[in-house]
Amino acid sequence: MIWETCAADLATRVTHRSSRWRGPVARTPRHVFVPTWWEADGDRWQLRDPANETQWYPAAYADRSLITRVGDLHADRAKPDHHPTGRPTSSATLPSLVVSMFQHARIGDSDELLDVGTGSGYGTALAAHRLGDEAVTSIDVDPYLVDAARDRLATIGLHPTVESVDATGPLPVKPGKFDRIVATVAVRSVPQGWLTALCTGGRLVTTIAGTSLILTAEKRADGAAVGRIEWDRAGFMPARHGDDYPSAVAGLLAAAHEIDGDDVTTSPYPVVDVANAWDLDSMLGITAPGIEHAYQDDGYRRTAVMVHADGSWARAVAVGDERPVVHQGGPRRLWDVLDELRAYWLEHGELPARGARALITPEGVTRLARGKWRAVL
Repeated sequence: MIWETCAADLATRVTHRSSRWRGPVARTPRHVFVPTWWEADGDRWQLRDPANETQWYPAAYADRSLITRVGDLHADRAKPDHHPTGRPTSSATLPSLVVSMFQHARIGDSDELLDVGTGSGYGTALAAHRLGDEAVTSIDVDPYLVDAARDRLATIGLHPTVESVDATGPLPVKPGKFDRIVATVAVRSVPQGWLTALCTGGRLVTTIAGTSLILTAEKRADGAAVGRIEWDRAGFMPARHGDDYPSAVAGLLAAAHEIDGDDVTTSPYPVVDVANAWDLDSMLGITAPGIEHAYQDDGYRRTAVMVHADGSWARAVAVGDERPVVHQGGPRRLWDVLDELRAYWLEHGELPARGARALITPEGVTRLARGKWRAVL
C-alpha cells in the first residue's frame, strides 16, 4: 500500500475540493503519528501494534479517532499482554474533526497559531503544512507526547515549536503573540493565559468540558472576548494536569447499581443513555458539571446510573414500557436535575446552550446567554 494514495483518499473524504486544508491532509502521513494504538475489546483495552502496512494503513487513514493512551500507559510503551484500566487520556483525533476545528478558527495564511493539545502531533502537522513551521506553536501537558510528536514531525520535515506546558496555567509566550488559538482538549472555562496570549481581534476555538459545545470568541481591546456557542458539535477529552484523570467515583458508580436510595420515585420520562444524548448531556454538563454515567440495555430492562464526586447518585430502571423507578441519594438529586432539563426541552422545543452568546472576561470567567437563559462557567 502507498501512504500517499491513502492520504489523498482521506483528504477527499474529509475536505471540500476547494478547501485550503485539502493539501495538508493529502501531504501528511498520518500513520507516522499512530504507530500503535488501543482498541476496546469487550470490557478491556487491547494493544494494536500492526506488523505491516496492510494492518496499519486502513486504521491510520480512516476518519476515526485512535486511542493512544489509557490511564498513564501510552500504546508506544505497552506490551501485547498489557491491558490498562481507566479512561482514555490521549488520542489521534479523527481528521475531519481536526479540520473542522481549524475551519471554525477562520485561519488566514499569515496567522500565528497556538495548537493546544498536541496529542499525536497529527493536527500540528496539518497546521505546519498550511502555515509553515515558524507560525505554529503546539503545547501539551504530557512530556512524552511532546517529545514523540516533535520527533515524528521532524521525520517528515516539519519543525514547529512543540513544548510541554499545562495549558490551563500561564503560557510562556509574549502577550498578544497569537492570531488564533485552537484547542483539541476541553476546558470548563477559557484559561486566562489564553486571552493574554491572544492578540486583539484574535480568535479562539475550544470545547466546554463535559459537553459537546464548541465555543468560538474574538478578543476585544479591553482584554475580554465575545463570541458564541456554535451549532456544530465536537467532543474532546478534558484538559488534565497530571498523568491521569482523578477517579473519585469508581466505587460509587459500582455501588449505585445496587443500593437503595433515600428517595424512591417514578419518573414521567423514559430512561435515557445520557452520555450519548449529546444535547441533553451538554445541558447537564453546563448545569451540573462533573457527573459520570453508566447505561445498560438488555432489550428488556434499561438502567441508567449517574454519580458525582460530591456523593450524589441516581439510578433509573425501566422494564418494558413501564415508567422508570428512580433511586437517589447523597446531597443532590441528580435525576431530578435531568428531568427538569427534559421538562424545559418539552416546554420550549429546544435546549438553550447551543447557539448561545458568550462573553469571556479578562479573568477567564465565561458567561453564556440565550433569551432569558443564563449560565456562568
